[in-house]
Amino acid sequence: MVSSTATPGTSSKENFFIFFLVSLWYSSNIGVILLNKYLLSNYGFKFPIFLTMCHMSACAVLSYISIVFFKVVPQQMIKSRSQFIKIATLSIVFCGSVVGGNISLRYLAVSFNQAVGATTPFFTAVFAYLATLKREAWVTYAALVPVVAGVVIASGGEPGFHLFGFIMCLSATAARAFKSVLQGILLSSEGEKLNSMNLLLYMSPIAVIILLPAALIMEPNVVDVTISLGSENRTMWLLLLLNSITAYSANLTNFLVTKHTSALTLQVLGNAKGAVAVVISILLFRNPVTVLGMAGYTVTVMGVAAYGETKRRFR
Repeated sequence: MVSSTATPGTSSKENFFIFFLVSLWYSSNIGVILLNKYLLSNYGFKFPIFLTMCHMSACAVLSYISIVFFKVVPQQMIKSRSQFIKIATLSIVFCGSVVGGNISLRYLAVSFNQAVGATTPFFTAVFAYLATLKREAWVTYAALVPVVAGVVIASGGEPGFHLFGFIMCLSATAARAFKSVLQGILLSSEGEKLNSMNLLLYMSPIAVIILLPAALIMEPNVVDVTISLGSENRTMWLLLLLNSITAYSANLTNFLVTKHTSALTLQVLGNAKGAVAVVISILLFRNPVTVLGMAGYTVTVMGVAAYGETKRRFR
């Protein structure tokens, strides 16, 4: 009988692989946020809808290459018109969340943007209850109190608070939570379930079709300004390309980290990732922060961690 116990060499290789994946996941997620902020706030490229369309274009092309040619995951086919309509609905909500998040980065510091974004579990719990009327344990809901309270505290201590940016960030966070709940409802049957990479493969082209006319109508001078910025500084094309590839990499590495780690590890890493993004953004962009603002963000992160733990224990 062959022992199933991993050898020390195999274990160390697996640990190194997971460490590499997590590093790439952190780099991609934090990188796309910082590049978005740099392009939208510091570089003069004030077109969040067009930028989101670039992201979705890269996701469509690279998802196809990854799945069809490199077989990262088996391709799952769309089996019915009903399933396609459900995917298109998810794509519209997904567009709204990404565009809202990018718009908010024009007006808010990354640190405050991340603090607001950390309230996703609160909106997920609200939408899940409204959609299914299924209640969680009272302790789980109690853990959401510091999640919201932390953002209220952080808002009061944010030197660069911008109401429109805050509303867009909050809307994007709510849309992101709504998508996850909607996805669980719409694609719940075994025949219609898609893994996140196949879902991205089908959502991305739909998103491009939606965002292209939206960008041309709502950002009418985007083509002229982009060409002008590109002719003045050739590095802009490189930044756009790098930003778009990084957006796809964030989705790919998120899928791979989820696949190769436990739910608890993913939760801890996710909470830490937001904190790392905040620290790096403050060092890079030198945006002013206050003790009150950082205290609020800390309370929110602690609330998110407590919420995740109660969800795990009281399932």
